[in-house]
Amino acid sequence: MNPPGASTSSVDASSEEPAGEAVPLLTVEGLSVTYGAAQALFGVSLQVRRGQAVAVLGVNGAGKSSLAQAVCGLTPPSAGRIVFDGADVTGRSAARISRLGLAYLPEGRGIFRGLSVQDNLRMFFRGAGRAGSAQACVTAYEMFPRLAERRRQTAGTLSGGEQQMLALARVLAAGPRLVIADEPSLGLAPKLIDMVFEALATARDAGVSIVLIEQYVHRALAFVDTAVILNRGAVTWSGPAAEAGDEVLVHYLGEKPTADVSRSG
Repeated sequence: MNPPGASTSSVDASSEEPAGEAVPLLTVEGLSVTYGAAQALFGVSLQVRRGQAVAVLGVNGAGKSSLAQAVCGLTPPSAGRIVFDGADVTGRSAARISRLGLAYLPEGRGIFRGLSVQDNLRMFFRGAGRAGSAQACVTAYEMFPRLAERRRQTAGTLSGGEQQMLALARVLAAGPRLVIADEPSLGLAPKLIDMVFEALATARDAGVSIVLIEQYVHRALAFVDTAVILNRGAVTWSGPAAEAGDEVLVHYLGEKPTADVSRSG
């Protein structure tokens, strides 16, 4: 079953991958997701290499978050296959997938608003043991010194930007191998958006692979290596970010050409 207007060609984020490249860290093959009688994804395929950043773009309702949640084990796929570092993780629990090093930064931040900053970090790192948890907290505070100043403050009383810092710190300080960031700049001021991208760039430079779902299309394309565009749950374009010019953005996203920043939702 294909959505109206879906491309019939096989496209994925690794279409330009040189021959002989190492096995991808993440492979998604023919992934479909249904919610009752409604289908959200139709045979989506993509690959992410080690240390690579991939943008997943599309208008509201395109299936971006459904893709992220299925890959992370939060939503069971109805068809298809998900392979992470050579292991088939299709249908595995979110906790089990997370332990393999695949981290999810959800839209809405996903912090414990009633706990302090310090307790949020301790809760997230508790599986690392006492020493590992302490070191991860130190790393988080080094990444975001403002959090160290507010370590005893209740997370729900932080500003929106500070809450996003906490969400990022919880994910990045744990040393993931791949991060799926779902709208990390949503609702943030420009300076805080810069801080989010700087943190993601630091992780990428350290070898972390990143799947970025981002509202600011041109900002995302400047950050990533390749891009995938979803429309009504299907991949309609995929390729190097440098090739996602105005013609592609206008045709697939309805973006205005030469815009500095554009919301794709």
